[in-house]
Amino acid sequence: MTDLGTAKNPLRVAIIGAGPTGFYAADSLFQRKDLVIQVDMFDRLPTPFGLVRGGVAPDHQKIKSVTKVFDKIARHPNYRFFGYVEFGKQITLADLRAHYHQILYTTGAQTDHHMNIPGEDLPGSHAATEFVDWYNGHPDCLDCKFDLSQEEVAVVGVGNVALDVARILCLPVDELAKTDIADYALAALSQSRVKDVHILGRRGPAQAAFSATEIKELGELSEADLTVLPAEIELDALSRQAVENDSTIQKKMALLQEYAKQKPLGKKRRLALRFLVSPVELFGNEAGQVTRLRLVKNELYVTEKGDLRSRATNQFEELPVGLVFRSVGYQGVPLPGVPFDDKRNVILNERGRVISSETTQPVLGEYTAGWIKRGPSGVIGTNKPDAVETVGLMLEDLAAGKTLTPPEPTGEAVTVLVQQRQPNYFSYADWLRLDELEIAKGQKAGRPRVKFTHIDDMLDALGR
Repeated sequence: MTDLGTAKNPLRVAIIGAGPTGFYAADSLFQRKDLVIQVDMFDRLPTPFGLVRGGVAPDHQKIKSVTKVFDKIARHPNYRFFGYVEFGKQITLADLRAHYHQILYTTGAQTDHHMNIPGEDLPGSHAATEFVDWYNGHPDCLDCKFDLSQEEVAVVGVGNVALDVARILCLPVDELAKTDIADYALAALSQSRVKDVHILGRRGPAQAAFSATEIKELGELSEADLTVLPAEIELDALSRQAVENDSTIQKKMALLQEYAKQKPLGKKRRLALRFLVSPVELFGNEAGQVTRLRLVKNELYVTEKGDLRSRATNQFEELPVGLVFRSVGYQGVPLPGVPFDDKRNVILNERGRVISSETTQPVLGEYTAGWIKRGPSGVIGTNKPDAVETVGLMLEDLAAGKTLTPPEPTGEAVTVLVQQRQPNYFSYADWLRLDELEIAKGQKAGRPRVKFTHIDDMLDALGR
């Protein structure tokens, strides 16, 4: 229709996933003042903001303040939030095609990679994402159990998530008590007996994914001595070249070199940051509980493409750990009816246009952005230009008349449908009420907020 995007015939867009990418995309759409665009955002959780609420560490409140930007976007008169409505269950692809001109998937990377080593499934071996979800009060992980009576812990991986996990294990309880960490996690961590935490990276320090801010925080922990082995931060020729050309790596290396010179001060806990080591096997006791981790020493080599990779040597060591968290990468989850790239674990797409696995041509009206589009790379802000790129294609297709032609393109029809399928859905007004209550409880306790973690409690708070 030539008048699509007018007050008489608004462009209706469904966004699946209420994390940062979804909000950046909504904002980019609303920037087009010459078009009337209605955005409905769906999320399987009752609360918006995705990883900002459920993934960012509780002591990183400054990072979480980005929700103020998202809140401003959500107050646009043409924005609606449908929380606790899961795509593929309460609402289907057929439903979306019946009510929207365009569909945008921004569901992120929801699961973790495995190490694929013997013993990985023993009790005491966990995905780091489970621990992060648990201490952040994610409804999926309320019943997760972690044996914090263990004195030695290994965290496999050297990305920001791995460092977050190590830091939370080492933070004093009085510092954690000033954050929005879940109450049950605070209680459990207050009884923790963890003394030694080993962070294990398979490649060298120049290839480490953590940020300079994250590594700086590790060196400033009040109750944990950070140790770095000088031999493990020596750079090979190619790594030295990378450092010379990258100011960010230079900053990280300067910090690591400083830590390698420091002597332990006898703090309550010890934190060892290791490089060029990989787990090869987990061992357990008669009860099956993890008791030790075998490591192999790695060396770097250059591939035919010129990339630096790690490979195992014949040198091994063992760590007497009773708890292991793996943080070796994340991947997207297929969505019902949406083409998926099983090798890259992302939605099959070209710059954001969803591509048919059968015809290799764009699927009319379907798009993707964020980690489910490109894989888990970058920080929260990295998703903004990514979302803008996809929205540019959406508007380009609109101008070319390449949109879906839904038989019922009205907000009222969607409301009726959702009310039938999920009577307990959460609107943005519902979230604002929950937000208000969480902050009020937090003020009484001297904390940023006290989170609702059980969905039933959220419903009760709204008088459902």
